[in-house]
Amino acid sequence: MAERRRSFAAPDHRHLGELHGITVAVDTDGPLYVGRFFEERDGSLLLLDAASHEEGAGGLSKAEYLYRAARYGIWKQFPSVSVPRSGVTSVRRLADIDDAPA
Repeated sequence: MAERRRSFAAPDHRHLGELHGITVAVDTDGPLYVGRFFEERDGSLLLLDAASHEEGAGGLSKAEYLYRAARYGIWKQFPSVSVPRSGVTSVRRLADIDDAPA
């Protein structure tokens, strides 16, 4: 008999928040991070399979990088990254990003 996979929405994961398992963009007063949201703990956001981008790196603004990430995905740089909540300026679902930068 095949084993059933448990959904991220299973009751034992609900305590991790509504963004658990969702790919998000976390902007900070430093780099922008894109990764799969796991949880918020000890004043930090824990992202899995994440990448970061500094303003202007590779000739791309944060907005341009974010637009490309939303369209094509990211190349994982970190298996996990802890982003201090104190420096976070915004958290958005990557799937909600659809506007090209001006």
